[in-house]
Amino acid sequence: MCLATVFLQPEELQPETILVDEPELGLHPYAITVLASLMRTNIKQVIVSTQSVELLNEFDANDVIVVNRNEGKSLLRRLDYHELEAWLEDYSLGELWKKNVLGGRPSR
Repeated sequence: MCLATVFLQPEELQPETILVDEPELGLHPYAITVLASLMRTNIKQVIVSTQSVELLNEFDANDVIVVNRNEGKSLLRRLDYHELEAWLEDYSLGELWKKNVLGGRPSR
């Protein structure tokens, strides 16, 4: 309910950016689909950290930034649909993440 309230605020009350850490926790898989739909509404910018294959599958490659750790530093890389186009013919983004094609997996 709290997340719905955040994402359904009138446009004049919405902040420039909303940050949410693992919003999928405790949600039914169908509710994750509804949540993703709310995130794509009129919000100016939403930054979400997730470990949810289901949530990742709700977005396009161009919507995703993957964070990798290298020598104690966080490296951010926006996914490029064209680089993944052949993969996405057979796999979802979530499946590619699980197969470690996208990165973003624990380094240890």
